Order: sequence, then C-alpha cells, then structure tokens
Amino acid sequence: MIEPFRIEIPDAQLDDLRERLGRTRWPERETVDDWSQGIPLAYVQELCEHWRTGYDWRATEARLNAIPQFRTELDGLPIHFLHARSPHEHALPIILTHGWPGSVVEFQKVIEPLTHPGDPADAFHVVAPSLPGYGFSDKPAAPGWSTKRIAATWAELMARLGYQRYGAHAGDWGSPITMHLAAQDPEHVAGIHLTMPVVPPAVFGELGELTEAEQAVLARFVEYQRSGSGYSTQQSTRPQTLGYGLVDSPAGQCAWIVEKFREWMDCDGNPENVLSKDELLDNVMLYWLPGTGASSARLYWESFRDRDLPKVAVPTACSSFPMEIIRIPRRAAELQFSDLRQWREHERGGHFAALEQPEAVVDDLVAFFRGLR
Repeated sequence: MIEPFRIEIPDAQLDDLRERLGRTRWPERETVDDWSQGIPLAYVQELCEHWRTGYDWRATEARLNAIPQFRTELDGLPIHFLHARSPHEHALPIILTHGWPGSVVEFQKVIEPLTHPGDPADAFHVVAPSLPGYGFSDKPAAPGWSTKRIAATWAELMARLGYQRYGAHAGDWGSPITMHLAAQDPEHVAGIHLTMPVVPPAVFGELGELTEAEQAVLARFVEYQRSGSGYSTQQSTRPQTLGYGLVDSPAGQCAWIVEKFREWMDCDGNPENVLSKDELLDNVMLYWLPGTGASSARLYWESFRDRDLPKVAVPTACSSFPMEIIRIPRRAAELQFSDLRQWREHERGGHFAALEQPEAVVDDLVAFFRGLR
C-alpha cells in the first residue's frame, strides 16, 4: 500500500530545538586559524544562532510539501519518497538516490527542470526515496540493510509504482546502491547516471602506468583517506556511540554535517559561497527532526562489511566534478561499466552536485537519457 505523506512537525518539537540551541555547552575554540582541527567554534556558533533565531522551518516544510510525498512498506520497512510526475505523457521514470550527509532536499533544484523541461521529449517522472534510517523513512530495527538490500527495495518500489522501464541517478552511497540496482534489475533499468562512480581497489591495478592527470585524481583520494575520512571510520565501527551525541545535541549534529559540506563542496573554503545558511540547515533538519544520527551512520557499519561492487552492463553515464571526494579515472570506470556511453568532466562543482550545479546535472541527465527513451 502506498500512502500520501505530509511533513507536519509539531510546534513543541521546534520549541525544543530552539531551547537546546540556547543552552548549548560549547567547547573552547580551536588552537589554529583554519579548519584543520574541524569546523571552527565561531562559525558553528554563528550558524546555530541563526538556526535558533532566524531560520524558518515552516517555509522549508511548505516547500517540501509542495512536492508529492508518500510512504510505503518495502521489505518490512516503511520508506518515505518524493514522487513528482511530469505532465508529459511519455516521460521517463527516474529514481534519484542520495547518500550521507545528504537527503532528498539535495534534489529540490532539479525536480522542476526534470519534470517540466523545455522540450517535452526530455521529461522525467522523478522518484526520490529517503534511505532506510534517513529522513522520514523508518529506522531498521535489525542488521542487514546494506547497499545491496536497499537496491532490491528500490526495484520493488519502482515496480509498485507501475514503472516497467526507468533510469537511475545517484552520488555518494547512492552510487553503489544504483550499481547494485542495475545489476539486479537490468531488464527494467534503462541506464544509470553517477556523479561519484566507484570501483573496487583491484581495478586500479589493471590500469598499468598512470597518466599525470590520473595520478592527480588518485592523489586527491589518498589525501582524503589520510586526513578526511575519520568520520567514515567512526560511523563504520561505532555508529551507536556516535549517535548519542548527535541525537541529543543539535549543535553537534549541525557541526558533524556542515563540516562535510564545506570540505566537499566547491566553495573556496566558505560553504556560504554556494549555499545559504538556510539551505545548509534544511539538510541538517532532515537529520535532527527524525533523530537519525545513529541510524544514518549505521549504513556505514552495514556496507563496509559487504563491499562487493558488481560489474554494470546497462548503459552508464558519469559526471566528474573537481571537488568530489572520490574521483576515478575514466579508464577505471570503463573496466567496471562495460557500456560507458557518456563521461563529462566539469570545471566547477563538488560532492553535492545536484545542489551545487543543478543545471549541469540536469543537462547531463537529459543528454544521456535522450538516446535511451
């Protein structure tokens, strides 16, 4: 059964948020003048004060509720999803999958141009689920919700919606989910588009001598592993321990997420060069309101225990953005995706491509799927 859903947060919950922000116990400031020890105290205080006194959740709630939303039980777990149908009869269904620390708010800027394009022949019906344990989907009560299992539920969701042929787009955790979806449901998946394509480490050993450009791409990943992956280690090993602080402290949840937006966006060191405070907080709210600090982190614990990545035979497109945390050379992608039809490298943009560069993402999706309809 598919049931309509509206976000209706009680006033008491918003009052509680403001009260918690007002009595935050802050640590001392960092001992450096940059972000090398983490998100600076002054910036978190500034952002949280705006959250307490200036941020308007009701406006965000209304904007999200303007997009049709639903919940349905998949593999025993109620899943929340946006479902924006195009008015154009021959629109191609497409499922968009977010990751951590993102949410379905990542796709707000691309839904309208995808469902109402300039050329009706390029229209899409958009489905954007919240991952299990994220947003307004329920939290798994037992282990086993890996990327592979989520992919199976996405195939079930699209079938339940009556879509016999569909495309898929994703980044972050959505990328391995979408790869598994393509491998599990190739008779229905028309093609996939990824902004963070991933391959098993063994693939790099098959490349032989690397070009200078390929070496630079891999050097960024090595640096990420050295200095930027501590969050991943914590979430993949002790997500429950982390969750107590994130679910109890809005300042803690905000800092944990916004640090990554600053680090992974193409923002020249200031996240507000790309997104406003309100846009940053919209995403944080989809973690704070449903209390998903532990359940969202648990996806790392689940998926790091099963890192199998399937070979993908369906038509594939990749968009490479310069500040993406994991970038791979095209030659590596060609070994994992046997039908790689489109590869585009962009001059600006980062990990949250649909938020940072929505026009580029829409253009890439339209161009790729135009030949697959």
